[in-house]
Amino acid sequence: MDVISVIRAKRDRAELTDAQIDWVIDAYTRGEVADEQMSALAMAILLNGMNLREISRWTDAMIRSGVRMDFSSLPLPTSDKHSTGGVGDKITLPLAPLVAACGAAVPQLSGRGLGHTGGTLDKLESIPGWRALLSNEEMMDVLRGTGAVICAAGDGLAPADKKLYALRDVTGTVEAIPLIASSIMSKKIAEGTGALVLDVKVGSGAFMKNLADAQELARTMVGLGQNAGVNTVALLTDMSTPLGLTAGNALEVRESVEVLAGGGPADVVELTLALAREMLAAAGVTGGKDPETALRDGSAMDHWRRMIAAQGGDPDAALPVAREQHVLTAPASGVLTGLDAYAVGVAAWRLGAGRARKEDPVQAGAGVEIHAKPGAVVTAGQPLLTLHTDTPERFDYALEALATPDAITIAPAGADFKATPLILDRIA
Repeated sequence: MDVISVIRAKRDRAELTDAQIDWVIDAYTRGEVADEQMSALAMAILLNGMNLREISRWTDAMIRSGVRMDFSSLPLPTSDKHSTGGVGDKITLPLAPLVAACGAAVPQLSGRGLGHTGGTLDKLESIPGWRALLSNEEMMDVLRGTGAVICAAGDGLAPADKKLYALRDVTGTVEAIPLIASSIMSKKIAEGTGALVLDVKVGSGAFMKNLADAQELARTMVGLGQNAGVNTVALLTDMSTPLGLTAGNALEVRESVEVLAGGGPADVVELTLALAREMLAAAGVTGGKDPETALRDGSAMDHWRRMIAAQGGDPDAALPVAREQHVLTAPASGVLTGLDAYAVGVAAWRLGAGRARKEDPVQAGAGVEIHAKPGAVVTAGQPLLTLHTDTPERFDYALEALATPDAITIAPAGADFKATPLILDRIA
């Protein structure tokens, strides 16, 4: 087997054989295939695609490059959620303890933010003492004791994906749907969960900008999960506007705790409940406590507090607050018809809430607080957004992102406004 023949096959729109896929993933993981050769193959895949058999084999080969976790010793069925990433997407934080309170175990392996999308681990690390890095034994202990764990994936989980992901990021091949699907699903299948609900974001602040591409990605991932014996379902959800009223790290933790306390923004509550019900159904947990009841009676909050404490965090500690704030006001009176998720995400990133490179630090208190969502009637001079950062020299750079023509749209008073549904489609 040689890598040139594999590259040429995909370049010429041929299907890769199982043997070719197995070999190239193993050889790349071991360093026998060079980065520039895998870059050429990734570009050929981007341009010419893969069928489901090829994607399934590619995913399986990446899983076999590392270890697989096993939760069969747990007394409860397992269910997990994966979001393709967005702005203000703090759903994992209230969702994991909520599902645990309703009778399923949630082993949630999460990641960090990169660019304009936030990372669950960065948010939770704003809680004093909380640890993202757990050994497999510690992870199982937290799961047995609290029903839910949110932590970083170990290096042994799909190492081929970790190597290929970094390469795609610098070679213009991130957008290849076969590679997106196999990247996400190799980690989730290797994680060992019995059921998986995918939250595939659609819109300006998402990776998938239009519904058709998101549906293709969702169908591909659902197929991969089902083929691997993981009960998988996908919800396609709107990401043209940020979720909730915050984008940042500590800001989003605060909002998540509000949801667990029975309050919080309506869109965050709606999506949290919808995903919780899907996760419970996928895991076969029926007839138990309804998620809405678990938010109302405090049991979800109890699981949150135990989960945070089990990972070294103090659920009662004050969250970090940025040293500087800047208020952005409405430039005109009328109806706020657009608040672009991408623009808000870039602003939060530039304020210090995100990173340009994986090794960059983040500011726990940085981000954007939202005072009005699309559909609201606003008055000129009224606060629309509050920007938070420890480094005020970042304000101008963040304000540039919010000055683009589509960032904030205000129509004359009385203008019609039709809200986009939060849940756009369901694929199972």
